[in-house]
Amino acid sequence: MTKKAFLIDMDGVLLYGDRALPGAKEFIERLQKKDYKFLILTNNSRYTPFDLQHRMARAGIELEAQHFFSSAMATAYFVDSQKPRGSAFILGGTGLYQALSEVGYSLTDYNPDFVILGEMESYSYDKIVQACRLVMSGVPFIATNPDVSGPGEGGIVPACGAVAALLEKASGYAPYFVGKPNPLILRLALRHIDEHSENAIMVGDRMDTDIKVGLESGLKTILVLSGVTRREDVSQFPYRPNQIMSSVAEIEV
Repeated sequence: MTKKAFLIDMDGVLLYGDRALPGAKEFIERLQKKDYKFLILTNNSRYTPFDLQHRMARAGIELEAQHFFSSAMATAYFVDSQKPRGSAFILGGTGLYQALSEVGYSLTDYNPDFVILGEMESYSYDKIVQACRLVMSGVPFIATNPDVSGPGEGGIVPACGAVAALLEKASGYAPYFVGKPNPLILRLALRHIDEHSENAIMVGDRMDTDIKVGLESGLKTILVLSGVTRREDVSQFPYRPNQIMSSVAEIEV
């Protein structure tokens, strides 16, 4: 393979819960040994890069925090490009708070420039009401990612996209989603590592987010079957990945 940069989804590609998938550790080690540029890309905005680093370390994969890029970071870069050093009312976790603080955003419920929704452990009803009223008053509404559910203790739990739907229904205003499958997150991730789309590969386990966003961003795409997608599912989509592999263990670098 001609040397490429890699954007790699985390869950279903490298990890399954808190366990590393077969071949994941060796794949990352090959990228590190051969000095490839790569980012672990996640739509989950709740965690900081250091949180994600510790999660991977617990699974036996050692990485520096600089190798992680989340929808929280992409959202922070986006709003900073729209209104530098602005203000925001936030419903989200530590990852979103940190990312916005790092670009100089102030966090407020008084006349904010944006209402920003992300992932968090527990959504306060009072804050949902407050966000709804701000959006109805004309404050632009942004959400980090459209995922409607995700894994939690004891099973699946509602995620950012589900709460965004609630706010949209109540306020009458739809959010702008920054995370996958919006190509914006890939462009921001590539800028983060100073790379170009023609020299990058998107590796993921979902046709509707990972492969779609890679295709629409001009990247080569690799679908791995270690997550939610089965080989027979691919024919249901009007687009195809460039390659289909059982897992990242098959990716030669």
